[in-house]
Parts: sequence; C-alpha cells; structure tokens
Amino acid sequence: MFKTYYQPLCRYANTFLGDAEQAEEIVQGTFIGIWEKRQAIDITTSVKAYLYRAVRNACLNEIKHLKVRAMYAQGELRAGERYYEASDQSTLRDELETKIQAAIQTLPEQCRIIFQLSRFEELKYQEIADQMNLSVKTVENQMGKALKIMREQLRDYLPLITILMNGLLDP
Repeated sequence: MFKTYYQPLCRYANTFLGDAEQAEEIVQGTFIGIWEKRQAIDITTSVKAYLYRAVRNACLNEIKHLKVRAMYAQGELRAGERYYEASDQSTLRDELETKIQAAIQTLPEQCRIIFQLSRFEELKYQEIADQMNLSVKTVENQMGKALKIMREQLRDYLPLITILMNGLLDP
C-alpha cells in the first residue's frame, strides 16, 4: 500500500502545500497515523479514496496551522514595532525638550519670565501684568518677542514637533 500510493499522495499533497518536503512529511504522517490506528480503522470506501481524503484533511489542517502561526508572528512583529516607535518617540521627545529648554534660556530675562508664566504656569496676560507690575501691552510685546525667538531657535525642529504631535494624536 505504501509503495503504491506514496508518490502519488506526495504529489497530491504538494498541490495543496506547494512544498515538496512538507508534502512528504504530511504523507508519511498520514501513513504512520493509519498504521497506529490500524486495529480501529474501518474503511468502507476504497483504500485509495480513504488515503487521499486523509492526506487532503492533513494538508488542510497544516495550512490552517500555518495561517495561525503567520498571524501570531505578524502580531508579534506589530507589537515590536509599537515598542520601537514608542522608544523612538520618547528619544525624540527628550531631544526636543532639551532643545526647547536651551532656547528658553537664550531669551532675555523679562521675556523668559513672561514666557514661562504664560506657557508653563498658564497665567493670562492680565495676571502676568499684575504680578510683574507691567502693562498688558508690554506682556503682549514680550510674548511676541519670545515666540519669535523660540521659532528661530527651533526652526530645524519643526518637522520633529509635527511628527511627535501626530504620534500623540494617534490612538
């Protein structure tokens, strides 16, 4: 039975799997399974039909198993990419934060204080003016000056800011 059907079954399995070695393993596994269950097997159709059906089912199971394995590998790959993207974004964010702090330090003292009160303390211009005994117009002018200097200092980092903001907005 093995000598008669082995090669034709291998060719048949290869049509499903597209891999001759894997097809041979499936056919060998099928013959081993039949041999191990020989006492309990009751073949009501022809032996040939039984063997072809057994090989077909084994091939379909193998294809299903390969799909599950590929989906798992793809999921692991995506998880790894997310980890590296998060790590890259963290590095970029740290670099950008360092550059922003350096740019803030280049501001004139009054300009820097007003900028920090506005952006980090989230005070309104009127509150800053009251706190520093300045007019609101002076605070506005100093903020305009600070933003202009910051834009100049961080000009090379605007694409980086855009990338980080897109990453923060994505779910």
